[in-house]
Amino acid sequence: MNEKIAEAINILGFFCGKRDITELSTKCLKDKYGIEQVDVMVLFGGSILCGGDILAQAMRNQIAKKYIIVGGAGHTTETLRQLVHREYPQIVTENLPEAEVFSCYLKEVYQLEADALETRSSNCGNNITNLIALLEEKNITWKSIILCQDATMQHRMEAGLHKYASEKLIINYASYQAKVCYQEAELQYQIQIHGIWKIDRYINLLMGEIPRLTDNAEGYGPNGKKFICHVDIPENVREAFELLKTVYGEETRAANPLYA
Repeated sequence: MNEKIAEAINILGFFCGKRDITELSTKCLKDKYGIEQVDVMVLFGGSILCGGDILAQAMRNQIAKKYIIVGGAGHTTETLRQLVHREYPQIVTENLPEAEVFSCYLKEVYQLEADALETRSSNCGNNITNLIALLEEKNITWKSIILCQDATMQHRMEAGLHKYASEKLIINYASYQAKVCYQEAELQYQIQIHGIWKIDRYINLLMGEIPRLTDNAEGYGPNGKKFICHVDIPENVREAFELLKTVYGEETRAANPLYA
């Protein structure tokens, strides 16, 4: 049963944490899409700290023409602030929006700087609408984009942008791909990921995504709150979610009205 639980977590994790290319390289872009650079790459601040490492890697590989960090203050912000300040005490993160926290991290660790920051958004919905507004404000024309978000929210972020820009080439590259296993009498990550959530928090975030992605009256799709486009949820993902509910109950992450 413990192995089935780990497998169910991983099914949800890989469904939510989409990656459309195997690595952020010009070769991968060329092989799959026939381009060597996208117009824009965006890191969303809801990600854990490894998102900053991914963005730095992409910038060094010259994967995009423009790099943007999006994120104000939301339910993940304080965790990010504390983690960055703990690892790099010289970075003062108190009261900073997520985009500025990641910007400070990029400068301190990699001596790199994004082209633009969006610092007002507080949830996945206005992450997208504010991003689109910023691109217009900066006169950045784009036909292709890479989205990099926390793996638990990657699929929803793509569905949010697809609602407004379905004609664009949207490429997913979740900031990490976590694999959970059962060993030494507990669930553990198979490999350590920079800044990864405690495992219970990771599971809670994943389980919160399935009701949001479900296109019914309670979900975020066209038949519900209309925040995102329709998302097909495969049967094995549904089964994994139902199995996890028998273990973790109905306590999926509720939306915090402070960040609505």
